[in-house]
Amino acid sequence: MNARAVSDAPPGEVAGIVTRTAAAIIDLVVVLAIMGGLLVTAAGLLFVWSPLSFRWPTPSWALSLGIGALIAATYLTVAWATSGRTFGAGVLGLRVLSVRRTPLGWARAALRAALCLLFPPGLLWAAVSPHRRSLQDAVLLTVVVYDWSDDAGMRRSAPPRSGATDRTGPL
Repeated sequence: MNARAVSDAPPGEVAGIVTRTAAAIIDLVVVLAIMGGLLVTAAGLLFVWSPLSFRWPTPSWALSLGIGALIAATYLTVAWATSGRTFGAGVLGLRVLSVRRTPLGWARAALRAALCLLFPPGLLWAAVSPHRRSLQDAVLLTVVVYDWSDDAGMRRSAPPRSGATDRTGPL
């Protein structure tokens, strides 16, 4: 799928499996980069603490998986609860909303993140669903739509009323 095809999608149209999968892959790269940054930071701290006996840290697979899940859950929850989009979704012009087209809120965002991490194949249901919704979407009443607006999921504030004082100037 090329960028032109994605950008031609009407705003509010439900996103399909290909775009959603591409966004998920971008988000996986983000989480892996954060994990790599933490590993390098831990190595740097160990080196500073004891340079003569320094050995590169080698966390177990279980520890790496646990830390990765924690990072991913936090990343997804914060992104969906605040702007409705992760970095991958932003790159591809997607936003996660409730079926009423409102922001998810913290609880639903956290539940969606947990379900996506515990059962990632649920995304594949979007390929056969007539409404293009994953199992996670169906359970939590959410939807992933195309949205290229740059408002961070917030409504633009109204202009100041006439006569209102500007408190952003110098003190």
